Amino acid sequence: MDKTFIKGLVLLEAMARNDKGSGVSELASQLLLNKSNVHRLLQALVHQGFARKNAETNRYELTMKMWELGSRISSKLDVRLESLPFMKQLAEETQETVHLSILDGAEVLYIEKIDSPQPVRAYTTVGGRAPAQCVATGKAMLAWADEEVLGVVKAKLKPYTDKSIVRFGDLRKQLEDIRQNGYAINTGEWRAQVVGAAAPIRDASGHVVAALGISGPAERLEVDGLKKSGARLIEVTEMVSRRLGFSHR
Repeated sequence: MDKTFIKGLVLLEAMARNDKGSGVSELASQLLLNKSNVHRLLQALVHQGFARKNAETNRYELTMKMWELGSRISSKLDVRLESLPFMKQLAEETQETVHLSILDGAEVLYIEKIDSPQPVRAYTTVGGRAPAQCVATGKAMLAWADEEVLGVVKAKLKPYTDKSIVRFGDLRKQLEDIRQNGYAINTGEWRAQVVGAAAPIRDASGHVVAALGISGPAERLEVDGLKKSGARLIEVTEMVSRRLGFSHR
């Protein structure tokens, strides 16, 4: 176990409990550490943006970065609850499978779904995964992902069907189009006969935390129909996003 890392976490907790900021000597005494160790840990936190030194009080304070990270996690926990009524409505309107996904590395993780009542339908399982670049919900999230995430995806590009994206430049172009249109389409890139559309869900800070999509057999869902579904999905995900605290400014 990394003792320095543990000390850093303990230091974060101690600072979070002190509303008036913390001094080096105070933290060293409280945590039974020497002052040089505390100072090094504080400098690391400042460098990474988790803390700052107040020029007036000469004490160290936590920044809003901890709150931001916590808000992202909270939104992921809340998004299922807030999305479910809209998912039921979409399922009723479209008669297709509706699913809710979050991004986990280079994959989507399905956290909720409502199956189509039709005998021929798209199958997903709650807790199931798929390569993010191959499914609509994944692409809807990747379009707003940072370069680190895209780098992970780039390393994992490979064909699953003859429509799979295998060149990173092609993926980038498609993600640009998704940002422009507001929704993503899968034309059979993960499972050859399964297509879909999806749009992103944002939290209070504007970060994309999930995506809501519909999917079904290619023989029933043509490209024009998917585009219409994409427009509807934008309406729905904007309503979910507002319930998570997001507002257009």
